[in-house]
Amino acid sequence: MVQPVASAARRAPPFALPLVAPILLAVVVIAASVSLVVGPAPIRMGAVFAALAGHGDAIDTDIVLQIRAPRALLAILIGGMLGLAGAALQGLLRNPLADPAVIGTSNAAALGAVIALYFGLAKTFPMALPLMAVAGALVGLVALLPMARRGEGPTTLILAGVAVSALAGAGVSLALNLAPNPYAVSEIAFWLLGSLTDRSVQHLVLAAPLILAGGGLILWQARALDALALGEDGARSLGFDLGRVRLTLIAGLALGVGAAVAVSGVVGFVGLIAPHLVRPFTDGRPSRTLVPSALAGAALLSVADVVVRLIPTQTELRLGVVTAFLGAPMFILILLRDGRWSRA
Repeated sequence: MVQPVASAARRAPPFALPLVAPILLAVVVIAASVSLVVGPAPIRMGAVFAALAGHGDAIDTDIVLQIRAPRALLAILIGGMLGLAGAALQGLLRNPLADPAVIGTSNAAALGAVIALYFGLAKTFPMALPLMAVAGALVGLVALLPMARRGEGPTTLILAGVAVSALAGAGVSLALNLAPNPYAVSEIAFWLLGSLTDRSVQHLVLAAPLILAGGGLILWQARALDALALGEDGARSLGFDLGRVRLTLIAGLALGVGAAVAVSGVVGFVGLIAPHLVRPFTDGRPSRTLVPSALAGAALLSVADVVVRLIPTQTELRLGVVTAFLGAPMFILILLRDGRWSRA
């Protein structure tokens, strides 16, 4: 029986509860501001402000408004969605090791993008890649909807998600195996590593509505997640229709995570560790963890996106590589600090 919630509440310092969200928000703002400055062509902060105000140098304005601002906003939206999804899944499945990949959404979205790359659709129509990734996430959702409607328990949803993830992973491996040339293999492999390089306003326009819609569906069920912390019987006794709750949450996860993966590729660890970072500083209720987890995810991805541009390499590091290097040691430290979660 996993019991991460109550234990976190007992450890939370009383002064931490009102401070956690403002501190994380400040980190997000600082990281986003630095993101507008750093890059192959560094721009002074004064020039950035001038560009944002509309009276800066023409080249600086194009770089800031067309390249760096959409990239910074996407890092915030995608990181926020992954953190929110991780917190929601850990509450829904009552498993502190759950993350967005557990229901197969990430792999299903990745398969949709790989199909667009494999058949050359992304070359003829660049937006085909994110659109196909969103379509892949929605197709993966179809396999889970019947079980969510019937009110199946968390174990059944996890197993179904594992099956969807394995099937999508097999499809990606098949595409890599049958790729017509080495260039196609490298293109697919690099996309799977995750990146926000060369993302534009078009990607932001595509991803933002779906991420916001998915996040809204998740936040709508915040009280239901609190009730689920008491167990399924306790949640039913409080009047919650668990089938409808799961259906709403899974739909929100598929929309939000699918749109995130569609733009950034597969980025690991953010959805897993963000809830663990903030949970000790909340009162332990899942509903109180959702927004701080979203802010922590946004901060993590924004910082990682700055790091990839600061490390001197011939080709820019991939975002998924940096989040893995940052996230894995951090998660090990969290598990060592809270060993009972790993023993539960």
